[in-house]
Amino acid sequence: MTIPNFGRRHLLAIGTAGLAAPALIRPAMAQPAWPSQPVRMVVPFAAGGPTDVPARLLAEEMSKALPNRIVVENRTGSGVVIGTDVVAKGPQDGSMLLYSTVAHAVTRAMFPTLPFDPIADFTPVALVGQVPVILLVNNDFPARTLAEFIAQLRENPGKYDYASSGNGGAVHLATELFLHAAGGLRVNHVPYRGSSAALPDVLSGRVPMIFDIAASALPYARSGQLRALGISTKERSPLAPEIPTMIEQGVAGYEAYTWHMVFARSGTPAPVIQAVNRAVNAAVNIPAVKERLLSFAMQVVSDSTPESAAAYLRSEIAVWEPLVRAAGIRAG
Repeated sequence: MTIPNFGRRHLLAIGTAGLAAPALIRPAMAQPAWPSQPVRMVVPFAAGGPTDVPARLLAEEMSKALPNRIVVENRTGSGVVIGTDVVAKGPQDGSMLLYSTVAHAVTRAMFPTLPFDPIADFTPVALVGQVPVILLVNNDFPARTLAEFIAQLRENPGKYDYASSGNGGAVHLATELFLHAAGGLRVNHVPYRGSSAALPDVLSGRVPMIFDIAASALPYARSGQLRALGISTKERSPLAPEIPTMIEQGVAGYEAYTWHMVFARSGTPAPVIQAVNRAVNAAVNIPAVKERLLSFAMQVVSDSTPESAAAYLRSEIAVWEPLVRAAGIRAG
């Protein structure tokens, strides 16, 4: 199946400390539009996972700045559909928020029908940050550089398998994007239930390669258990300056991230949107919080606006929907 030419890419998803500047937010809170009840932040992922933990850390800090406490609620099922739909059909007063990832940008393409529209039914509030992916290969794989890796795959179409943390997830998407950007390489997809299930098979060589989020990939790369061939950032990451980017190794325009974003239901009053946005930005700019975000390998966006977050979401949907459809990726 021919995958369309997507051109330039930026993809494909964290602390506790006191917030010292509630005065930045209080004026907006005087607006009668602010909800009187506690705010529920719905996370459409399992508790304790790489999306839930950052959401809880941010919710704790934001609660110190906003009039009402933010309570995280995990609502899983059908990928992210069930939890997302709860917010899409929730109140329009700001008493319910959504904390989601790149999954929000691909739901329309992955599901034949949806009970919500990811653009029309939501207002992006703030982009929290991006987490890059790293290509890891088993130490016995016959390639020590990205150029050798690409050559090996090109010379052996369909011979090799790659692992992912799940069908239709950020890692799967990042890999498919790379295979396209590198010239239409043919590799077989083997989905697992999370990276923790996939990595043992990569270590053993049963499956020779995986693109994984940096937080879980770096320990294997630094210990020498697996070989890192490239990272998906535009420039070398301060998290791992020793790992060259895909771009500098010849894969033009390849950037891949899983990202975290806070949403409200469309129709939520603008003063509430602005107040929550300021709370997010204030939280991620606390040094202790930034340090925690860094421990999740997250590149923090410290000055996101609702407008810039909305533009980012639209750009993601514009890239991922055609790729998902062309590659025939379905949730599962």
